[in-house]
Amino acid sequence: MNNPFRARGHGHIDRDTTLSFTFDGTAYTGHPGDTLASALLANGAHHVAGSIKYGRPRGVLAAGAEEPNALVQIEAPFPEPMLTATTVELYDGLVARGLSGQGRLSGEPDTARYDTMHAHCDVLVVGAGPSGLSATLAAARAGARVILVDELPGPGGSLLGSQELLDGAPATTWVSDVVAELNACADVQVLQRTTAFGCYDDGLVLALEKRTDHLGAAAPAHLSRQRVWRIRAKQVVFATGAYERPVAFDDNDRPGVMLAGSARTYLNRFGVLAGQRAVVFTTNDSAYPAAVELADAGMRIAAVVDAREEVPAHWRAACEERGIDVRAGHVVTGTSGIERVSRAHVAPFGQGRLGDRQGIDCDLLLVSGGWNPAVALFSQARGSLRYDAGIGAFVPAQTPATVRTAGAASGTFTLTGCLADGADAARQALTALGRTSRTIALPAAAPLPDAAPGRVLWRVPSPKESPDGSHQFVDLQRDALVADVLRATGAGLRSVEHVKRYTTIGTAHDQGRTSGVMASGIVAEALGVDVADLGTTRFRPPAVPVAFAALAGRNRGELFDPVRVTALHPWHVEHGALFEDVGQWKRPWYYPQAGETMDESVLRECRAARTGVAMMDGSTLGKINVQGPDAGVLLDRLYTNLMSRLKVGRVRYGVMCGVDGMALDDGTVIRVSEQEFLLTTTTGNAARILEWMEEWLQTEWPDLRVHLTSVTEHWATIPLVGPRSRDVLALVAPDLDVDNDAFPFMSWQDTTVAGIAARVCRISFSGELAYEINVPAWDGITVWKALYAAGSTFGITPYGTETMHVLRAEKAYPIIGQDTDGTITPQDLGMSWVVSKKKPDFIGKRSFSREENQRSDRKQLVGLLPADERVLLPEGAQIIATSSVPAPPVPMLGHVTSSYRSDALQRTFALALVRSGTQRIGETLYVPLDGRTVPVTVTDPVLFDKEGTRRDG
Repeated sequence: MNNPFRARGHGHIDRDTTLSFTFDGTAYTGHPGDTLASALLANGAHHVAGSIKYGRPRGVLAAGAEEPNALVQIEAPFPEPMLTATTVELYDGLVARGLSGQGRLSGEPDTARYDTMHAHCDVLVVGAGPSGLSATLAAARAGARVILVDELPGPGGSLLGSQELLDGAPATTWVSDVVAELNACADVQVLQRTTAFGCYDDGLVLALEKRTDHLGAAAPAHLSRQRVWRIRAKQVVFATGAYERPVAFDDNDRPGVMLAGSARTYLNRFGVLAGQRAVVFTTNDSAYPAAVELADAGMRIAAVVDAREEVPAHWRAACEERGIDVRAGHVVTGTSGIERVSRAHVAPFGQGRLGDRQGIDCDLLLVSGGWNPAVALFSQARGSLRYDAGIGAFVPAQTPATVRTAGAASGTFTLTGCLADGADAARQALTALGRTSRTIALPAAAPLPDAAPGRVLWRVPSPKESPDGSHQFVDLQRDALVADVLRATGAGLRSVEHVKRYTTIGTAHDQGRTSGVMASGIVAEALGVDVADLGTTRFRPPAVPVAFAALAGRNRGELFDPVRVTALHPWHVEHGALFEDVGQWKRPWYYPQAGETMDESVLRECRAARTGVAMMDGSTLGKINVQGPDAGVLLDRLYTNLMSRLKVGRVRYGVMCGVDGMALDDGTVIRVSEQEFLLTTTTGNAARILEWMEEWLQTEWPDLRVHLTSVTEHWATIPLVGPRSRDVLALVAPDLDVDNDAFPFMSWQDTTVAGIAARVCRISFSGELAYEINVPAWDGITVWKALYAAGSTFGITPYGTETMHVLRAEKAYPIIGQDTDGTITPQDLGMSWVVSKKKPDFIGKRSFSREENQRSDRKQLVGLLPADERVLLPEGAQIIATSSVPAPPVPMLGHVTSSYRSDALQRTFALALVRSGTQRIGETLYVPLDGRTVPVTVTDPVLFDKEGTRRDG
């Protein structure tokens, strides 16, 4: 079970501890500190996945989040798809398999916890490499509040993947000293395993912390697995580094083709030699340290293929000292191999032409086409980019006042330059904050000879007879080829954004880190334009994939969509109520007695309300308190009828319409005092109506002196309904004169009910004598029990929402949203009386005069009586004019909105929206149902007590 490709004396892993894992059904071992990718490479496993479109074998290309190939599915201990093997930390018991670009969501619920934290700081530093650490240190020593976030398990960044020296010692020594000092600062917070993925306005940066992913099954259950940090920073320093860029050539996607810098990282951070015999293909100096260090660790470097005509003397000498053949002015034109690279094809490359090819045997091909600064977050912060022809990459240009970049993220690639850049970025941030910065002593890096200019090379011409790029891959994850780019430009596309969408380049999980700039270069060459003018595609959050569970945090289940219950809920449960969901509320649906069906229960409850006394929990009605000198003015503008002239102590029914004149909501308005009203809304519309009112008040009429407050949960509301309701109320409210003359319909009075201060309204949603008793929510259960006890002599019956619907439908009281569909005006509901003719204007008034709203064939609310009194029409059923269903398209006259069995009518009935409905009263129409048509008679919508004589008892 040894790892055959481990390099002794290299890496920052715990070799004393062995971890077991399984990949694609094969058992392997690794060590703490490994990623899944490094552990697979240490075991000689290069073939990780297949490509999404062509099914070609794919291996590990990179060592971090830029990896486009090595997608895996974690199977145990918790399933999770679409992760990169290069960012999955190894743990004992890990089970994974390779993916071809598509994963599988688990059918099991995710039991892990996720949460969110908010943090504020003076300076946020993103990246704990050399520039990020020097920036954090400089800001901390100036006394600023600093947060440092970094995606790796430990600080150091690129220093962990190299053999750089600082002050003559390994660079990691300096890293340890800096971290120790930062940890001792009370105002500094260092977040490892934390990736900044979004930068927004006003210094808001979102970052994902993976808290227990690396622990596998050993993760403590009480800790959240991942945490989203919402960080507000006055200044942000992006020290995000750079990504190495590949070069497109024939068959550049085989396993064993790897970025040179990544192979260096695998050696120095993980102690892994990614192969035994390698060819290095480069366009710049950065691949030479990788070749030298790998050779010194025991890898055979067959050749360094340098696209430049001249190779720096010091690098040539270093290679010759190690027996490495250096081929200047040459390129790799393609590869051979089946499951892995077995040969690199090399040819001279001058004046844009290829010379004779030669094959070099190898099991690893390292490529470096230059480096792209990681500018995604900078761009999200509205920073602009410019093209740097010297490095063939886009670098920060115009920088926002609250944002700095440092190190490789700015296009600085030397260690000395990165350290200085970080300190300077911190100084600029501190100056912007009005703080005095102090010069900090930076360690000295080992001197390097001057770097020679690199060669910008996007692709190598194909030596094949049809050099169309059909074997040259630009975006490995999307299987997008050079040929696809050329096809896009050949079709007339000139924008990289259009080419991106045509080819899907840069749209995968890696966000085009290795393909985006290369694609811009190839497009520019194809169009014969300067890549600086062409630009690159936009960078959008999230910069890295983030699980929906992490974004949701604890907002899941009842926390995502809260289950709201009234103060009376325990009583309903105790008395056997069944519940229905109305918005977020649990409302009693009906109260079945032993052996009763739902129909029997509802008919019994209806009978009690019509002949005796019944009570229900109406606490869920939306309630909005409106206060201020201009409260009446606001309500006049919002409602179709006049509210400002409502007298104190009175109640008025009102309808709100949208700007299109369609009914939006309805309810009652109580005038509490000269400057205070209390209005009610439908249960499901409460939040929407409050938002609607606030929008008008804040954006259109900010001059109105009005305050709106939701008080829905402040009050318990108990409708007491039926001919004997007056008798029951008199028993529990002895100080209240319940006579009709003393307490008329649509009025309210403050009194005491069961010893509790209450507001009682004469309102009826059933057509019966009724009172709505409102008490503070915490006293609701006391009053409810008192009413129930007092009503026991009269056979009081609790009723639910289904009975409420039957009672109101018999009286044709509409429910907005059920008996309307967004195209219905108050006039269509037969409620022209609710539209004031005295007011000069209100929301929706002008729409009533539209020709469309004046049509005689508009849908109008009517009643329907099935010819067979036992047939219950389904709600939503369509209505036609003929006894047989004509051939499609079938002309529909309308649809059923409400349908019930009625105890009072001793039959079924329905409400419906029917074209020219009021003109059709008395007609017979038909409802297609179960392969037949049911004849129905159109009636006036009010089917019970049309004169309204029952409302006063």
